[in-house]
Amino acid sequence: MADTAQQRRPEPGGPGFHPPGRGGFGGRGGHHHHGMPVEKPKDFRRTVGRLWKYFGAERGYLIFVFICVLAAAGCGLAVPFILGRVIDLLSAGKNAVDFTKLASFIAVLAVVYLSDGLVNFLQGWVMAGVSQRIVRQLRRTLFEKLGRLPVSFFDSRTHGELMSRLANDVENVSGTISQATVQLMSGVIAIIGSFTMMLILSPLLTLASVVTIPLVFLLINVVTKKTLPLFKEQQAVLGRLNGHIEETMSGLHVVKAFNHEAAAIADFERYNNTLRTVGIKAQIWSGYIMPLMNVINNIGFTLIAGVGGVLAVGGAITVGVIASFLGYSRQFTRPLNELANIFNMLQSAVAGAERVFEIIDEQEEPSDPKDAVSLTTPRGDVVFTDVSFGYRPDVPVLKNISFTAPSGSDTALVGPTGAGKTTIVNLLARFYDVTEGSIFIDGRDIRDYTRDSLRRCFGIVLQDTYLFSGTVRENIRYGRLDATDAEVEHAALMANADIFIRRLPNGYETALTESGGSLSQGQRQLITIARAILADPCILILDEATSSVDTRTELHIQEAMRKLMRGRTSFIIAHRLSTIRDADVIMVIDNGIIVERGHHDELMKEPGVYQTMYLSQYANTESEQVSDRELDLHDSH
Repeated sequence: MADTAQQRRPEPGGPGFHPPGRGGFGGRGGHHHHGMPVEKPKDFRRTVGRLWKYFGAERGYLIFVFICVLAAAGCGLAVPFILGRVIDLLSAGKNAVDFTKLASFIAVLAVVYLSDGLVNFLQGWVMAGVSQRIVRQLRRTLFEKLGRLPVSFFDSRTHGELMSRLANDVENVSGTISQATVQLMSGVIAIIGSFTMMLILSPLLTLASVVTIPLVFLLINVVTKKTLPLFKEQQAVLGRLNGHIEETMSGLHVVKAFNHEAAAIADFERYNNTLRTVGIKAQIWSGYIMPLMNVINNIGFTLIAGVGGVLAVGGAITVGVIASFLGYSRQFTRPLNELANIFNMLQSAVAGAERVFEIIDEQEEPSDPKDAVSLTTPRGDVVFTDVSFGYRPDVPVLKNISFTAPSGSDTALVGPTGAGKTTIVNLLARFYDVTEGSIFIDGRDIRDYTRDSLRRCFGIVLQDTYLFSGTVRENIRYGRLDATDAEVEHAALMANADIFIRRLPNGYETALTESGGSLSQGQRQLITIARAILADPCILILDEATSSVDTRTELHIQEAMRKLMRGRTSFIIAHRLSTIRDADVIMVIDNGIIVERGHHDELMKEPGVYQTMYLSQYANTESEQVSDRELDLHDSH
């Protein structure tokens, strides 16, 4: 469905036509997948590099944090050295202790501890703000990206799975940023500083202490090879679980109506158990690091104690040097432990970040061509010329469809489910681009218009109404955000909704739950019609707008729709054929082509698909009317 806006296009006009129902306004949508396939991370380093780019706007704060980390590292390096000097002073004997120097060392030690506490507080406070701002930007980027993606993207994914990426995965990244950044900086500085001090104190003891380092890296390598795919799978299964929960909660009435509670719980248990199993494996493998690191550290301490004891007995070093060295050795190995743990945390964060970046990297709707024009003061003349389209290249849905809908006319689209009726209006609003042929509005190919200006000329009333959480007034005003209260109420009056709205507890200020669950189906539909009236569109699309309401409510909705359709180019998709008898043109779509077209009376004169459909719907009603007339005639005689 490439954008061919700059190709030479045929002139408008001509017969033919064909559609299928899917996606967009009211079609059946694509196949929903409960989560994405489990994959190993595509590129760990690349993902971390992309995350690092988000730190660009926080350079000033990061420099401050780095200075705090340096100060904290300096305090940490000073403590073992001072303690070693104190031990050497005390080991001189009771009568040889220089208490003045001892007091000065203790005072310096107190200042160092206080300074360390202060800089750690400052770096934590500043880094908390940095991490939240970075995650806010990442979340904003992802949410804005979702708004730029084509309808076809949402046809193949559940809402819950996308929400999991926007909420869980981003939050996972947030936790890692706030904890790992400072620990990485302080860990690297502590390793370099303590290693330097160890070399200064005793190169021989330093050699003994680094013997265990290869064991540390071997442990990290083995564990991360196991945890990396497990954390990735954990995030994917969590997405499936969220998708199932969202679908079950949204369709709870259907679940209960078909007694599917047990099946829904069984599906939940399957996803939940899979998540538990994967989570246990990931946590067990990641949990191996700290105990084994402690074992390695203890081996290191044993080597230092043994070698240090031998050197002290020979007079090569003092007891204070051994004490200082043990302190630096602990500072050297502790960051290694933390870095191993941080790297383990990064597996989960990178798994979440990759899922976020997968969405950010999705191909957006093709941008408007540079010479695109704005559709101003539209008349609503619509022409389809040899339009062909398929959601998949190998499965055509529309085949060489051609028709004309003059400004102000009513065009009804009827036919079996999946014939392509909804696809026609999806193409008209450019939720998809045609594979072949062209669609013209006011004599110009719709691909020559900017999408924003094109879609502003449409008003849509669907079978499945959608109301947002908010007041009735806010839901109607969604059609035009700058509308005054008086204009909102006038639109409701035109839609025959004003009477029932004023009977609500707080009238127009009554708060609605998501999807308007506190209202009847007919009341929700009237509010969506009021929303469309307020938008004052040039082209109106009514997709099965009365199919799910009772006959009495249908009359109210039809009256409101007649007001709405007045003077507008209207496309009416209907299975209930009584609602489109007065349409200017009725087009019967079957298998992606227009098989019949004409007025109701014309189509009923000749045997065909429309006549068969109409008689199958109303045969019983008409036979009852004939019987009533015969009975009246018999009584008159």
